[in-house]
Amino acid sequence: MPIPVDLLSAGISFIITVLILSYLFGDNPLFRATVYVFVGVSAGYVAAIAWNQVILPQIILPIWSGTAFSSAWQTIVVVVPLVGGILLLAKAFPRLSGLGQLPMAYLVGVGAAVTIGGAVLGTLLPQIGATVGSFNAKTAIARNVDPAIMILNGVLILIGVVGTLAYFHFGARQKLDGTVKRNFVIEILTLIGRIYIAITFGVLFAGVYMAALTALIERMDSLRSFINLIMQSL
Repeated sequence: MPIPVDLLSAGISFIITVLILSYLFGDNPLFRATVYVFVGVSAGYVAAIAWNQVILPQIILPIWSGTAFSSAWQTIVVVVPLVGGILLLAKAFPRLSGLGQLPMAYLVGVGAAVTIGGAVLGTLLPQIGATVGSFNAKTAIARNVDPAIMILNGVLILIGVVGTLAYFHFGARQKLDGTVKRNFVIEILTLIGRIYIAITFGVLFAGVYMAALTALIERMDSLRSFINLIMQSL
């Protein structure tokens, strides 16, 4: 009699969950084997996505069909990634690892540029706009919000932004007695920034803890469901 698919998937989920929870008793081979399986499956999934969505349709098929050399631009689009990928494979060989420095530097540079651009356009500028907009009485009226409350929120946001930026200010002057201290105003702003950062980290930690607790409850419920399924099938 074939095993039902639901029972098989529930059994695999049950075994993996138990192996992961075995870490509560310390690091052990069963937990490490489960982690290796997870890493292997993740790497295989990423490799499959890269092959089906990037390498095969954008490099292999254009070269195979001849369209890769239909124009100079199309040739550059296909050949440059192909050569870069081949040079990256040289990183696996110590004697040829130097060949992979150029594409690796390109990837790091592009990643840094994307990260900085995303931080400026997606975080810094919207934060500045939100802070300035909090002092606009017309916006408060349009949102049916008390202008005094909105301005108070804007003041708190502005103090938090300035204090957080001051926390990362490391400039100081040497005094006559030889001690090096920052300006008194900077010290006050740094203290305020430290408070805001502590509150932010506390909120983030609470969010991570709640997410982990939710995942744990879901796994425990799946264990209970699997045991009930086994009991019903007997």
